[in-house]
Amino acid sequence: MSKKFFILVTLLIMIFSFFTYRTFALSYKDNKTYEEKWNNINNIYIKGASAPRGRILDIKGRVIVDNIGENTIFYHKPDAVSLDMEIDIAKKLANLTNYEYTYDEAKLKDYFLLLYPDVGNSLISENEQKLLNERKLTKDDITNLKKEKLTPDILNTMSSEEKYSSYFYYLMNEGYMYDNKLLLKNVPDKLYAKILESNLPGIFGELTWTRYYPYGETLRSILGTISNNLPEEKTDLLEKGYSLTDKVGTSGLEEYYESYLKGEKATYKVENNNLVLVSKAKRGKDLVLEIDMDIELKVETVLKEQIEAAKKTPNTEYLNESYALVSNPKTGAIIAISGMRRISNNKKTTYQDVSINVIKNAYAPGSVVKGASMTVGYQNKVIDIGTTMLDSCVKLAFQPAKCSWTRLGTINDISALRESSNYYQFIIALGVAGYKYHYNMEAPVTIDDFNKYRDTFATFGLGTTTGIDLPGETSGLKGDIIAPDLLMNLAIGQYDLYTPVSLLQYINTIASDGKRLKLNLMHSIKDEETEIVKNKVTILDQVDIDPKYLKRIQSGFRSVITSGTGYYYVNQNVNAAGKTGTSEVYIDSDYNGTLDAYVLNTSFIMYAPVDNPKYSIVVISPNSTNLDGNSSYQSGVNRLIARNINDYLFSSP
Repeated sequence: MSKKFFILVTLLIMIFSFFTYRTFALSYKDNKTYEEKWNNINNIYIKGASAPRGRILDIKGRVIVDNIGENTIFYHKPDAVSLDMEIDIAKKLANLTNYEYTYDEAKLKDYFLLLYPDVGNSLISENEQKLLNERKLTKDDITNLKKEKLTPDILNTMSSEEKYSSYFYYLMNEGYMYDNKLLLKNVPDKLYAKILESNLPGIFGELTWTRYYPYGETLRSILGTISNNLPEEKTDLLEKGYSLTDKVGTSGLEEYYESYLKGEKATYKVENNNLVLVSKAKRGKDLVLEIDMDIELKVETVLKEQIEAAKKTPNTEYLNESYALVSNPKTGAIIAISGMRRISNNKKTTYQDVSINVIKNAYAPGSVVKGASMTVGYQNKVIDIGTTMLDSCVKLAFQPAKCSWTRLGTINDISALRESSNYYQFIIALGVAGYKYHYNMEAPVTIDDFNKYRDTFATFGLGTTTGIDLPGETSGLKGDIIAPDLLMNLAIGQYDLYTPVSLLQYINTIASDGKRLKLNLMHSIKDEETEIVKNKVTILDQVDIDPKYLKRIQSGFRSVITSGTGYYYVNQNVNAAGKTGTSEVYIDSDYNGTLDAYVLNTSFIMYAPVDNPKYSIVVISPNSTNLDGNSSYQSGVNRLIARNINDYLFSSP
């Protein structure tokens, strides 16, 4: 036997053995595996209409956002259903619903041609038929000609039953054949039962879910919205198993926690064009917030009451909204977050929830930033503990004099905070830029001088994002002009703009001995009753300052409340520390692109008790006083809001 012949025989034996083994494997050994793969390829699975989303609860377990089921009627095309059968189903639905659902005039001609094809054919001339036979006209051309010739008189020969049944017929035939077709939503119980009891082929009912808000409009802008269908900007979710008809969170907490809140829809297998339930719908996971609804509702009420009262006082033409936040400064947990906007039309006044603006809108807050400004002075060795100076005005070359709100006499680092001296901060700002003040001096400054302030401010949370668990947070707005008078304005909170949440993080940083903590609304995520995610306290930054200086700032803030500008903001039985602020700004009052009103923004920040902080509070009232008004009266709306919230928090057990 030749060597070549031996190799050929061996090769044939190997090939035969391989095919024998593969035949055995397919028939016996791997039969089940391949059968499952084949079934998966050929079986069709479809999802139910919707699944209930997870609830949103407050810290005490009270439901803030829930689901409510809506009776919904669907159609799933039965096996071997005929045109006449579907028309009959549509007519019966029209009768059951008492002709309530209006037909589409544009589709009525198509439906007429389905019902009366002979009439349609009679509308086509012999010449037109000839052109069709010669392929000079298409079937679509002929259909369009028929519809053109269907006059209103011809269409009016249809009965009401026929016209109204067209509404259901076309819904029954939209989309893929194996899809569930949505026919009716939010069906009253009596009608729902009547339709299902009729046992119409392919017609079935299912509960679909929509959001329900037990507390009405409270927190609505924070809670967010959900879309009825997948928005174009979120089509990337298709890769994660979403469908184009899925509801999805599009703002607020609904968007931020979408991956947890989204429910799992029921799964059906299509067998002989009938649906077999594979898995039931499952509610999404519950989101538990740090919000305490007792405090939230009180804060909202206080804002409305005090804005309304302030509108009866002089110079409040431009006061329309106020914001208030309550937090735990030791954890960054937000306990209450509220913004109320007054809307007055035709002698009717309503209030709109604009709480979401606390992360989006930025304001010049005034002197509340002076704790951070003092830090810049200590860091750059411009001042030290006990540094004194005689309060006065600063006059730079080519600039008007800049002064404190009144002459405050001899002040130090504590009393400068207590009495809110601008002069003290002006001298620090010039020192940070390398200048010792003298009258009418020139003081060129650089972006580096501004950054010394901004970098330190950011470690407190000012001019940066806070990490709050809401989409769309902004970091405020930085001025882009470099000038010595603007550097001084920056130091007193009248140049860069800050969001209310950044002020909250700032006061928390002072209360927490220089640790900047992430702000959070979420307390935990629960699946049924099991806690699967728990918020953790997150330190984002640490202020670079010797603890003795931070203690000095804390003492200054304490003196603001005990004997300074914040004396009437807090009951003196409360061991609190804080800071007031005002800023003078121009606004575009009629939104025509021109700054035409000179107004006062008022702000207040605080925490208490100072030895073991339980609460921190921020209150901002933009445009609280018209400085060009008919009198010198300045609204006390911010003080009254703060005092009422404090009285509630610290009088409660």
